[in-house]
Amino acid sequence: MPLFSRWRRPAPAPDPLPAAPPGLADVMRQVRRIDLRTRGLVASQFTGEYHSVFKGQGIEFVEVREYVPGDDVRTIDWNVSARTGQTFVKKYVEERELTVLLAVDLSASQRFGTRGRFKSEMVPEVAATLAMSAVRNNDRVGLLVFTDRVEAFVAPQKGRRHALRILRDLLVFRPAGRGTELAGALEHARRVLRSRSIIFLVSDFQLSPDARTRFERALGGVATRHDVIPVVLADPADAALPEVGVLRVMDPETGRTEYVDTDAALERFARAAKQERAELARVFRRLGMDEIELRTDRPVSTAVLSFFRRRERRLRR
Repeated sequence: MPLFSRWRRPAPAPDPLPAAPPGLADVMRQVRRIDLRTRGLVASQFTGEYHSVFKGQGIEFVEVREYVPGDDVRTIDWNVSARTGQTFVKKYVEERELTVLLAVDLSASQRFGTRGRFKSEMVPEVAATLAMSAVRNNDRVGLLVFTDRVEAFVAPQKGRRHALRILRDLLVFRPAGRGTELAGALEHARRVLRSRSIIFLVSDFQLSPDARTRFERALGGVATRHDVIPVVLADPADAALPEVGVLRVMDPETGRTEYVDTDAALERFARAAKQERAELARVFRRLGMDEIELRTDRPVSTAVLSFFRRRERRLRR
């Protein structure tokens, strides 16, 4: 783990996580605002992109019809053709129904950002984008919230109302834990998902060396059965300390504070952060995973669309 990678400038009188909205009306206003912001993009771009990069688990026979020039001869139904004296082909459709799980890290380190918003504030928007893309393709979507423990699980279901329920739950949820244990979340997902599923693993992946070892072992196991998409929450300050001389910093997950001479630590911090990020990317590549990086200084929609297009190009090869 890079030097000071988990240390952050303390916010004035911080809560463990953003407070839950005071009433249902406030929550629903937030839900509607995020829904409106993502609805147009989902309808015009993401639904088709999503469909093209997440295929069903097979094909299903529907009916036979008369052969027309250009049909694949491998689909000819020889039994029906022999009985009728005419050539018929089998018609198939993709078994489309998929299960999507949004596994979301709401540990205290997500309450950090230097470019106008916290990492945690990107979570409802990306969750809405992915959940709505799934339900518009008639797929099921569920939610797993975790910190250093599994905090909540919403079983996958279909439908827009269910997707909005997930968004609402994310907006009001206040976790009990502060730390991060990705391995435990992955093991829970493995137990509750009975068929092959798509898991969007949303976190900043700021882990201690021991937690990282457990995470990589668990990730490798889950990836043998499920399609895991890491969604990396990032801020420019994750890789570069500010040039402010002596800085008081705090670990958001333990509450410990220290004073750091940033002038002396800048180069070491940047080098260590770059090395850690590269190692994380290598782990994902080794397991054949396509990641999404969401940065606090860039639009969420741009990153998600870029992911869909990269994955589509890879699948065409």
